[in-house]
Amino acid sequence: MDLVERFINYTKFDTQSAEDQPTVPSTQKQLVFAKYLKKELESEGLQDVEMDDKGYIYATLPSNCGKKDVPTIGFISHYDTSPDASGANIKARIVKHYDGGDITLSPGIVSSPTKFPELKNHVGEDLIVTDGTTLLGADDKAGIAEIVQAMVWLREHPEVKHGDIRVAFNPDEEIGMGAHHFNVEKFGCQWAYTMDGGDVGELEYENFNAAGAKVHIKGVSVHTGYAKGKMVNASRLACEFQSMIPETDLPETTEGYQGFYHLLSINSRCEEADMSYIIRDHDRKRFDDRKCFMQSIARQMNEKYGEGTVTVELRDQYFNMKEKIDAQMHVIDLVLKAMQKVGVTPKVQPIRGGTDGAQLSFKGLPCPNIFAGGVNFHGPFEFVSIQSMQKAMQVVIKICEMTAGYND
Repeated sequence: MDLVERFINYTKFDTQSAEDQPTVPSTQKQLVFAKYLKKELESEGLQDVEMDDKGYIYATLPSNCGKKDVPTIGFISHYDTSPDASGANIKARIVKHYDGGDITLSPGIVSSPTKFPELKNHVGEDLIVTDGTTLLGADDKAGIAEIVQAMVWLREHPEVKHGDIRVAFNPDEEIGMGAHHFNVEKFGCQWAYTMDGGDVGELEYENFNAAGAKVHIKGVSVHTGYAKGKMVNASRLACEFQSMIPETDLPETTEGYQGFYHLLSINSRCEEADMSYIIRDHDRKRFDDRKCFMQSIARQMNEKYGEGTVTVELRDQYFNMKEKIDAQMHVIDLVLKAMQKVGVTPKVQPIRGGTDGAQLSFKGLPCPNIFAGGVNFHGPFEFVSIQSMQKAMQVVIKICEMTAGYND
């Protein structure tokens, strides 16, 4: 099985995760794929293959270099797909030698470089696309395929020396839970890489600090004919709360290192309202200031409408892995050299989001993020270049090879 065949086969499994579910993984259909993947790893000759009761898979490609002081490194990808778009009945197809024009995914559904200029970076390449009704799942099944294919290649080429290589695949990354039950001690690596980045060359070791905010508003429902001086309309207060968020600090008005507040949902009626936000910033102080700002809005509204009218519950989700990676920059230097050796121009940039690697870095496993090749994640216009996937696989192989000489 080659890289492309492996990836397309993976996309046939519906592994969509789900918010606000108490189980791990959040959807049982993820386990269907996990069991398949475990068997595949066994059939491809990896050792110590195991899957725990939560669907976390671990395996080893044993060292072939006979050196005891070679670092054990790891590669990690998640197998769930985003709740933002359907992951069922994915119909992946290959557009050979993309010519730079519009791609008709299905009648009336067109992926155009006018709307998605990233397409222009892949003229002449072979693109895997959807039919425009589902996401593709390159986030992150492309990463899984690249890691597995790299391990197969190394097994078939014993002349390329490497130390012990650990691989791991997990559920529920898309809902921020992927690293929560990851067993770092069992994984047993000195450092690792998530293969979960975007377009070719991307290398990320800075990500947002992240928190979630739940805003609850208590209203007073009174017949509208007799409401004067009595009614407190929670729906209207929810609008007022949102109006106090600066328009300059929204996802749609920020980029790069700029943080934001993002209103995910409002569920409201006159008597009560619930709002869900995410808060993001790369800088820890600004991040803390943003959380304080949310509380200050509640205080202002309580002064106006009465104590207890508005409450804000904050929960930290993950932090900027740069805090942990800065002290171990050899982990980054190795990737930069590996990319250059296989002809990839590195694009070091901050993540306007998070990865499992961020949480794992704070668990003691330095874990930056390498490109997997996908573009336009979480929607029906997602695509991945076959050539980008091949480059990602080559980067994995080169990292393994270079690590064998790390202590020379």
